[in-house]
Amino acid sequence: MSPLTVGAIGFLIMLTLKGLRSPIGVGLAVVGFFGVWYLKGFDTALFVLGSAPVESLSRFTLAVFPLFILMGILALKAGLADGLYNAANAMLGHWRGGLAIASVVGCGGFAAVNGSSLSTAATMAKLAVPQMTRFGYDIRLATGSVAAGGTLGIMIPPSLGMIIYAVLTETSVGKLFAAGILPGILAVILYSIVISVWIRLRPEMAPRTPKLPLAERLQAFTQVWGLAVLFGLVMGGIFAGIFSPTEGGAVGAFGALIIGIITRKMTWKLFVESVRESVDLTATVMLILVGVSIFEFFITSAQFPQEMSEFIESLNAPAGVVIAGIILFLIVLGGFMEVIAIIFITTPFIFPIIVDLGFDPIWWGIIMIMVGEFGVVTPPVGMNVFIVAKMVPNCSIADVFKGILPFLIGDVVRLLLVIFIPGIALWLPNLLFD
Repeated sequence: MSPLTVGAIGFLIMLTLKGLRSPIGVGLAVVGFFGVWYLKGFDTALFVLGSAPVESLSRFTLAVFPLFILMGILALKAGLADGLYNAANAMLGHWRGGLAIASVVGCGGFAAVNGSSLSTAATMAKLAVPQMTRFGYDIRLATGSVAAGGTLGIMIPPSLGMIIYAVLTETSVGKLFAAGILPGILAVILYSIVISVWIRLRPEMAPRTPKLPLAERLQAFTQVWGLAVLFGLVMGGIFAGIFSPTEGGAVGAFGALIIGIITRKMTWKLFVESVRESVDLTATVMLILVGVSIFEFFITSAQFPQEMSEFIESLNAPAGVVIAGIILFLIVLGGFMEVIAIIFITTPFIFPIIVDLGFDPIWWGIIMIMVGEFGVVTPPVGMNVFIVAKMVPNCSIADVFKGILPFLIGDVVRLLLVIFIPGIALWLPNLLFD
């Protein structure tokens, strides 16, 4: 068999292992090891197995992972999401559909210190859905708005997905963070428009709720100070060049801890739990990085990226058609695995193609994140959908999938806008860093 055929078979085997629920890091390492063994011999495979993990985990930039993970978990334990949702609810809840819009805004705000779609969806499902159903909101609207809003966890910085993409492609974490802000805000706006149109067509989906007195609304708004300070401190420091993204993660984690102590919501037990959860998640990410390093050596040995580039060039297809084909492939892949897995698996061979075509790596990183967001809310996997359904009593997965459908229109519109108007993603990083 040709090396390209071996590479394609290895990729299919890896997808099969993922479908069988094998840990992605283990699957990547196994396929990579046996692939290198077949192509280069057993001695080379052993050398790669011993050296690739050390090389992949020796980069200083990896220190950003545990720090931002710890910041997000400490922020969650400190109750910053509660205060943000309460404030959004107080300001917007009396509008028709306002509780759903407040849920989306709350998801966007909490994403600014969290970085994970799943934890954002899980947290807001516990906070927002019971409130909406108590006031008579249709369960499809209530759960759909939270599942869709949860996708902002990986778009609005600091994002774990962006950090992973930056490490794999050696691009600027700060630029990616800046590039994600406007698309993230655009998502909040489009989701709110979707809710408004939905409610106009089906008013019974969301009854009006009482308007709180002005004093109570202002009081609720003061609860967001911790989140605002934390986001401003971390992102402001990074964008201003005061400290690097790695140092920003350390500042953010320490800041989240101090805010939790000031608000008296951070106990020693919660702090220990936060550290333990951070270590568990960091170890998972590092294991995946080890698997990626071995798998990447395999596909490079198989000349998979080079052959793919030459094949695409031989088609003489316009660059836009190639990009459309890659996006379609990623959308299909997103139906079977989460966005983090997609970034890990596909970046080693897709990124060189994007560079060869002359597209901006920062722009493509945002496109890849947005396309990956489709996967967490679309069947057959739809992790956000399953998380929300699990967190809400007497709610079926079918209800959440029905509720998410209108929001996919907003996702498609946003994706097309960023594709055809790259400045939506590139204007802010160019302004701040160039």
